[in-house]
Amino acid sequence: MGTYAPRRRGFRLPMAYADDLEAVNARLMEVADLAGSAMFMATQSLLNADNDLAQGVIAQDERIDILAAEIEERCVELISIHHPTDRELRILIGSLRIAASLERMGDLASHVAKQARMRFPNPVVPQELRSTFEEMGALAQAIVTKTAEVIATKDLTLATDIAGHDEDVDRLHLELFRVVLSPTWQHGVESAIDITLLSRYYERYADHAVSVTRRLITIVTGDPYVGVSLT
Repeated sequence: MGTYAPRRRGFRLPMAYADDLEAVNARLMEVADLAGSAMFMATQSLLNADNDLAQGVIAQDERIDILAAEIEERCVELISIHHPTDRELRILIGSLRIAASLERMGDLASHVAKQARMRFPNPVVPQELRSTFEEMGALAQAIVTKTAEVIATKDLTLATDIAGHDEDVDRLHLELFRVVLSPTWQHGVESAIDITLLSRYYERYADHAVSVTRRLITIVTGDPYVGVSLT
């Protein structure tokens, strides 16, 4: 049975190397779940002008930041104290990158919540666009749920579903962009900026999930990572 070494900020991993890698993966799953619930709460705070829920998202993002930093620290430590094989190095480097993308997903959920908080008690989303943001929120949930499942199971067949959901988010993002630029837009410049920013946050959230999936493909297959534009 492996012994456990105390970790700063409460992060404890088994000393056995294989167990170390397993524990890193488990922590990635935890962060993915937190990033998913953060965006769910952010969407609800946005649609319902719920300031308390928005505050909860911001607090959860801080927790995500801490966990992601711990994962990165542990991966660097494992690389430095072991002589990882090519496969193990792929796992550790990939986990570093995945943690960074999940951390950014938490940030994007926080951005949505902060937008809702900034306009509180007024609603941010005009009534005629609520269904579009409800759909974007549902797609974000589907994406992150499947991303967490890929982290847990390494079932790469789910990558196709995630890519399909990402394309749907891209479509809605462009649709919203066209709406706010339309001469029939009646809600002013400030609202147009809000909608454009919010739409972009969801679009980038989905892109980071795709990036996580592609990192996992590299970890499992050894194929080169195919980048995603995250700018």
